[in-house]
Amino acid sequence: MDCGHEMPAELFTTHCEACNSAWLDAVYDVAALPGLWPDALADRPRSLWRYREVLPFPQDFDFVSMGEEGWTPLVHALGLERELHFGADVERTGEIWIKDERREPTGSFKDRQAAFTVSTMKARGIKEMVLASTGNAAAAYAAYCARAGIKFWVFLPSSVPAEKMRELALYGAEVVKITGTYDQAKQVAADFATRRGLYQDLGAKSITGKESMKTMAMEIVEQLGWRAPDWYLQAVSGGIGPLGVLKGFEELFAAGIIDRVPKLGIIQAEGCAPMAHSWQKGLDEAEPVVPDTLITVLSTGEPGKAYKILKQANDTYGGAMIAVSDGAAFRAMRRVARTEGYSMEPAASVAFAGLERLVEEHIIAPDECVVVNCSGHTFSAEKHALEDRYAFHLQMTPPSTPEPTEKPSGYSTDGLIAALEQLDEQITTIVIIDDNPHDRRLLRRLLLRYKNYRIFEAHNGPDGLDLVRQRQPDLVVLDLTIPGMNGFAIIEKLKADKRTSDVPVVIVSAKSLSTEEWERLRRHTQSIWQKGSFGTQELVSHVVGLLGDKIEMQPLPTTSAGPEPEQPVDFGEDNRPRILIIDDHIADARLMRRLFEARHRFAITEAYTGKAALQAIDDAPPDMIVLDLMLPDIAGEELLDQLRHREDTQHIPVIVVSAKDITPDLRVQLASQADSIWPKGSLDRSNLLAHVENILPE
Repeated sequence: MDCGHEMPAELFTTHCEACNSAWLDAVYDVAALPGLWPDALADRPRSLWRYREVLPFPQDFDFVSMGEEGWTPLVHALGLERELHFGADVERTGEIWIKDERREPTGSFKDRQAAFTVSTMKARGIKEMVLASTGNAAAAYAAYCARAGIKFWVFLPSSVPAEKMRELALYGAEVVKITGTYDQAKQVAADFATRRGLYQDLGAKSITGKESMKTMAMEIVEQLGWRAPDWYLQAVSGGIGPLGVLKGFEELFAAGIIDRVPKLGIIQAEGCAPMAHSWQKGLDEAEPVVPDTLITVLSTGEPGKAYKILKQANDTYGGAMIAVSDGAAFRAMRRVARTEGYSMEPAASVAFAGLERLVEEHIIAPDECVVVNCSGHTFSAEKHALEDRYAFHLQMTPPSTPEPTEKPSGYSTDGLIAALEQLDEQITTIVIIDDNPHDRRLLRRLLLRYKNYRIFEAHNGPDGLDLVRQRQPDLVVLDLTIPGMNGFAIIEKLKADKRTSDVPVVIVSAKSLSTEEWERLRRHTQSIWQKGSFGTQELVSHVVGLLGDKIEMQPLPTTSAGPEPEQPVDFGEDNRPRILIIDDHIADARLMRRLFEARHRFAITEAYTGKAALQAIDDAPPDMIVLDLMLPDIAGEELLDQLRHREDTQHIPVIVVSAKDITPDLRVQLASQADSIWPKGSLDRSNLLAHVENILPE
């Protein structure tokens, strides 16, 4: 597309052989289409792949599909027409149609792009890819890469909501959060891909990007009874959607199937509107901007060639590029939900805010047919199925505000190198499998003191195996005495599984080993460490060395007699008595915690439901329990009865502290199972503390 050079059709081509540009376009012989369409399409499946004569795939191509891409509904928006006084009477014959892309598998139109591109990658044998995104494309690619078995690295600006990042991690994507703009994220992603020799998605430049999006134009024309609308409106960030839709309309026009190419309404958020602002100034190239919008999905500050192509289309066919405020977009979101029952994300609502403005300013005539792309659904993400460290976090220098004649500043070479070195460290992953929470936390603290590794923890064998299979870590640190599945069994399963057989294992355990056990472990592990018999620096140096890294240790404290010998690592049970506070009133639980922590001799855990309390007890049995009776999921007296009938908890002292009115019968029941009963309303904290210290003496 840059130099005009023509090459034979090849799906896997990524660059022009003449000028090396990645801006490629697939050209079809569309003259035969009228003889084939529309009758030939009547018997085909209504899917993304039905327009095969103008798609770049061979007949026997093996697609990566979720079975429901494409052919999304085109719905007549009668309520919106009434609300905007558009097409409401004989004199107003216009129509508003909603292309409902919320119905795609991950809820946005980017599923079309992901289905085409991931299918092509799988056919090429690509096993790992890199993408920079502001949200929707990342979700689509994460889902399709998961289905295709392709490892997916996604670079996101820190403005992307945490819920969206959790959604990506749920698919198994490796999430890298950049403290900077989307354009900076793209730069870091490109350098990361180059450094590691990975495939990077080319977006609108690639063949599959535009070809996937043009299927929307094909569907719209067919769904309207083989006629073209007067307008096609879409909220735009980088512009891949309108670029592809434009290509589809132009091919149908060249084939003589439609009588015109629709006008394009390019709508941007006011805080990031380089296309709209440049178009209004009549510029041939877009002036980049630094994004400043709450609608982060539309935060592309430098659209590049996409603007030139879309501006040329508007110059040729008519159309408009406009910006709307975040407030207008949110109002449009509420209006469409109220009039049409459509729940959509803010990025989609930008298009509807643009529709309102174009109608109000009479740019869209009352007798015209308009199609608006509802590009995505209100997103949700599972918050509780992921570990804490589901995203990497890179700190970038904020871009400077450009002068009117300058492009936004990126980042320095030194800043890039530092960020990439930081990322190399963060993507080093360690899994710790140990049923002792104190030991897991100690290992984590020791390692993170020197390196910002990504550390995941499991407290039992099955969870540990699943975590290693999912995360494919660089190292496993394993205890041997784990209830239900000991360390020897875990090692056998790791080594028997092709996915995990090569993962290095370091044993850190208090178990005394026989000669046979020692030899058995030496054959399958990198090293064996006896808890309590080694120093901090010794263990950390060994682990870091195994990971191909090095550290500068802090000097040991010295005295007049010379260096002090380093003490062995303090593994094993925390010697402080553990108290579990079970109370659904968080403020009361915190007051109780502060009371017991004042002496600095108790370790306190809080639980706000019966279920959470039982889980806390399973994870680390306490030495005493302070129990409220009014819990949201189970009555406190029922929970106490359960504890007294469990072998592992029947002897744990329980103190009842509750505001509940206790009947004589209930008091008798509690007295037989609890060590004491204290009313919240008249609680004497000094006496309570003295009572607790009597139960748990020093």
